Amino acid sequence: MQSCEISSDSTDDPLSRDLRTRRQPRIVVIGAGLAGLAATKSLLESGFTDVTVLEASDRVGGRVQSIQHGQTTLELGATWIHGANGNPVYHLAEDNGLLEHTTDGERSVGRISLYTKNGVAHYQTNSGTRIPKDLVEEFSDLYNEVYELTQEFFQNGKPVCAESQNSVGVFTRDVVRKKITLDPDDSESTKRLKLSMLQQYLKVESCESSSPSMDEVSLSEFGEWTEIPGAHHVIPGGFMKIVDLLAQDIPSRMMRLGKPVRRVHWNFSAQQQEEIAHGDNNNRHDDGDHNDDQRCHGEPNPNPGHAYPISVECEDLESLPADHVIVTASLGVLKNRHEALFSPSLPEDKVLAIEKLGISTTDKIFLEFSDPFWSPECNSIQFVWEDEAQLEQPVYPEELWYRKICSFDVLYPPERYGHMLSGWICGQEALLMERCDDETVAETCTKLLRRFTGNPNIPKPRRILRSSWGSNPYIRGSYSFTRVGSSGGDVEKLAMPLPYTKSTKAPPLQVLFAGEATHRKYYSTTHGALLSGQREATRLTELYQDLHKETTKPNM
Repeated sequence: MQSCEISSDSTDDPLSRDLRTRRQPRIVVIGAGLAGLAATKSLLESGFTDVTVLEASDRVGGRVQSIQHGQTTLELGATWIHGANGNPVYHLAEDNGLLEHTTDGERSVGRISLYTKNGVAHYQTNSGTRIPKDLVEEFSDLYNEVYELTQEFFQNGKPVCAESQNSVGVFTRDVVRKKITLDPDDSESTKRLKLSMLQQYLKVESCESSSPSMDEVSLSEFGEWTEIPGAHHVIPGGFMKIVDLLAQDIPSRMMRLGKPVRRVHWNFSAQQQEEIAHGDNNNRHDDGDHNDDQRCHGEPNPNPGHAYPISVECEDLESLPADHVIVTASLGVLKNRHEALFSPSLPEDKVLAIEKLGISTTDKIFLEFSDPFWSPECNSIQFVWEDEAQLEQPVYPEELWYRKICSFDVLYPPERYGHMLSGWICGQEALLMERCDDETVAETCTKLLRRFTGNPNIPKPRRILRSSWGSNPYIRGSYSFTRVGSSGGDVEKLAMPLPYTKSTKAPPLQVLFAGEATHRKYYSTTHGALLSGQREATRLTELYQDLHKETTKPNM
């Protein structure tokens, strides 16, 4: 979907003419991540001028967070541009020269597995031995064959058998286990190793899906997620460069950082707004803040006599009247706060969609070393616990959270990154990791690396850096997935604007929803987030075109 671009200085353009002759609609965008910035950019390009972006944190970017580390950039959030052909994020990067220094190791064709680079993945067991390369390749072929089967249920309409419990994890584990145990050419010890690798592969898959476990991912819906053709790319200068490109033409007066929203009052009358303002004012004590009166009453009505259907109430008690609000809060925030965030409450079917869809936490742990302890051809260290071979989905007590760390990838090229490893952990164990201090996490990771490589002399890292998406109150998770019991229809329901009714009594498109979790085919991606923001901007553009046509019908 392309953003609707209409020149504001064309006198023949119906929208521009409409916006000049009629009152400019007031639009509030909640969230300055990719979806919110893309929506705002599209609105401004289409001639809207009364737009305000409210961002709860003190920075733009949302789940994109690039950290400068010496001469290089580390990504705590979004890392890859997934696919090139027709991907708006790719075209933004390519057109603006952001991929000029992307190396072959940061350009991957085919299905990626976290980081995929030139070199060899070292699969190490907890007894400190490396699994032979040919055995790894044998198992990988088998796993990928079964992965292809998981795509067929949605893509080919295959019925899901009851034994699978409609779960990607249950189905994959059952099919792979049967193929391993029935292989007459493998010894018992080889079979045990392959069964242990299966658990490790499912942990990696959980990190990619940002699910607590692949057991929670819907088998019947798994194949709906659509991969854009073409290579995957890393942006050497940081993914924040994409954020900067989206934000560069948004006037600073429209962008309000550190501005958390308390509640969105929709289907709201001017009388109610006045009552809330006076109620707040009467119930507050004079604390010497001379701005209180303005904050309690909200912004002055820019158009007296016009009853705004929305009032966006901020945590600092300022209220902003609006005709439309685009909500780009993450699914994690909606799960946690939708009851308090919307007045009146969201419709039951939208609440149900929020509850049914899944979001979890995938975190990165960066470890920097003075010198590499890994061999030059090693691109990752994969942790294979042999004692998990026969388990169903492993469940760990809190003190064993580190068992969910599936791997450490070597960041290439070393000329750019130095000697850096990037570890991956997801689910509840990621939240437990977030609660630990840096010293504890660094020590725990060092012990793991010593144990699995069989090298007791690995030093502690000189520096550690990690993400904390789960405990961030303005994010609450990394990205969404279709949980068992949910479907693409729930994504569509989440994206549907409010109010649903077409009654002339309720102004249309009061509350619009954007963000990666609202894109049916591209959920969990940066291009899904960007396209969803453009989609909601286009709804408003088309609404005002339609209103103009209605008001200029000739009298019959």
